[in-house]
Amino acid sequence: MTATSEHPWWREAVFYQVYPRSFADSNGDGVGDLAGIRAHLDYLEDLGIQAIWLCPVMRSPMADGGYDVSDPRSIDPLFGSLDDMDALIADAHARGIRVIMDVVPNHTSIEHPWFGEAVAAGRGSRARERYIFRDGRGIHGSEPPNNWPSIFGGSAWTRITEPDGSPGQWYLHLFAPEQPDLNWENPEVFEDLATTLRFWLDRGVDGFRIDVAHGLAKPEGLPDMTITDNRLLAHNDADIRFNDEGVHDIHRKIRKVIDEYPEAVTIGEVWVDDNARFGRYLRADELHLAFNFRLAETKFDARAVRDAIENSLLAVAEVGATPTWTLSNHDVRREVSRYGGGPVGEARARAMAMVELALPGAVFIYNGSELGLPNVDDLPEDVLQDPAWERSGHTERGRDGCRVPLPWKAATPPFGFTTAARSWLPIPPDWADRTVERQRSDPSSMVSFYRAALRLRAERTEFGGAGVVWLPGPSGAVLFQRPRGLICVLNAGPTPVELPAGNVLLASAPIVDGLLPTDSAAWLV
Repeated sequence: MTATSEHPWWREAVFYQVYPRSFADSNGDGVGDLAGIRAHLDYLEDLGIQAIWLCPVMRSPMADGGYDVSDPRSIDPLFGSLDDMDALIADAHARGIRVIMDVVPNHTSIEHPWFGEAVAAGRGSRARERYIFRDGRGIHGSEPPNNWPSIFGGSAWTRITEPDGSPGQWYLHLFAPEQPDLNWENPEVFEDLATTLRFWLDRGVDGFRIDVAHGLAKPEGLPDMTITDNRLLAHNDADIRFNDEGVHDIHRKIRKVIDEYPEAVTIGEVWVDDNARFGRYLRADELHLAFNFRLAETKFDARAVRDAIENSLLAVAEVGATPTWTLSNHDVRREVSRYGGGPVGEARARAMAMVELALPGAVFIYNGSELGLPNVDDLPEDVLQDPAWERSGHTERGRDGCRVPLPWKAATPPFGFTTAARSWLPIPPDWADRTVERQRSDPSSMVSFYRAALRLRAERTEFGGAGVVWLPGPSGAVLFQRPRGLICVLNAGPTPVELPAGNVLLASAPIVDGLLPTDSAAWLV
C-alpha cells in the first residue's frame, strides 16, 4: 500500500462512502456498525474500490447523525469499540483498502466536556473562550447577538442560563443547537484537533474528510447578514458565515500535522462556488482534495454536464490540484431519483456513473449508488430523524430519504441488513430486486455494471493522463477523450447517436448498429 509523492495513492482513487448506520448491522439492534462493515469487506474488495470514507463513528448523542461529537477520540457504543475500529482498519488494509474517517472541527456536541465547563464557568472564562459566546442585544440582552440563521432553521444562537440561574449569554451554532461552534481563534481548539488527528493516524487511519472545511473561521465582529433567506445561503458565496479568509491559516496548521504521516490525505467539504476561491483551499500547503459538488447538483442535460465538468477542472487547474467527482452523498438526494426515477432514472444514473469514472481525478461513490437505490421520499413522519425536520416545524423532511439502509439479501425487509424486526429507517418492500444477493448473480444488474466499470478503470492505461479533450458530437451528446486514449460518450438527447470510431470497452445500454441509445453512455478505445 505504498505510494510516492509524485503519484500519491489518492489522486486517482475510488472512495466508497459508508454511512455506518445504514451499511450493515452485526448485533441486531437495527443500526449499522463497524463489525457490520468489517463483515462485508469482501463485497467492497470485489466491487473494486480503493478506500472507504466512514461518516462519523466517534462518541456522540446523535442529534445530527454523529456530526455532534462529544468525544473525538473514542468510538460510540452504537457502532462498537476501539477494538472494532482497529480490526476494521487491519482487515481493510489486508485487502488493500484504505480507511478515511470523518472529523468535525467546526463544532462539538453540547455533551462535550468543554461545553459543560463553558456553561458552568461563567462570562469571560477561559472555558467559554473555546466557543463563541456573546451577550445578547436588546433589553436585558434578550435578542440574539446578530441575525444569523441556522442551516437547520431558526436562529443560529441559543441563550443559556447562567450558573446563578439568570438569563445569560448566547452561543453560536451554525447548525443545530446541540452543535455549538468552536472558536478557532483560541489555540486550544487547534491543539485538541491536532491531538485527535494524531490519535487516529497512529492507529492506522489513512486520512480524514473534514466536515464544513469552509466554515471554521468567522468574520471579525460577527456582523449581521444582508440576506436572511436561509434556503439560499447554505452554499452561497455571499454567505458571510462561511469561507472567511482566516480559514486558510487553519488548514495550513492542519496540513502540517498531516504531513507528519506522508501517505495520509485530507479531503475538505468545501461548498464554495467561485473557482478562484475554491482553488485556494487546494494550494500545496492546505487540503489535498476538496469535494466539488457540481455533478451532484447538475441535471441530466448535455450542456449542463459539460459545463459542470469544465467548471470542476478549471477550479483546480490554477493550483495544480486533483479534481474530485461525486453524484451523491449522505446530504444529497440520490441520483436515480434526481434523474427522474424509475427505469429512466436508473438508466441515466448508470450513464452518469460512466461519465464520472471516465474523468481524471478521485471519485466518491455513496453506499447504495452501486445498487441503483432511489431516494425514499415517502418515509413515515414518525421515523424522520434529520434535525431539519423538527427545526423547520415539520416543513422540511431533511436528508433521511438518502440514508435508508442497504438491502443485502432475502425477499422482505429488512433484507438481511439486520436480524432485528426492522431497521432504524424502514427499507421499502419493493427493494427486493435491488438486494446485493440478487444483483451479484445478475450480470446485467447495476452492481455488476459498477464492478465491470471499476475493473476497467483500474486496469486500462487508456484512463491515464490529466485533463480531457472535448470532441465534436451531435446536439444532446457529450464526448471527451482522456490523454491516453479513452473516449467517453454520453447521450442525453432524445434520439440514438452514432458512436465515433473505436472499440467499445463498456456501454451502459445495448448498442444497436453502432448507435448509442438515449440516456446511456459508452467507453471506447
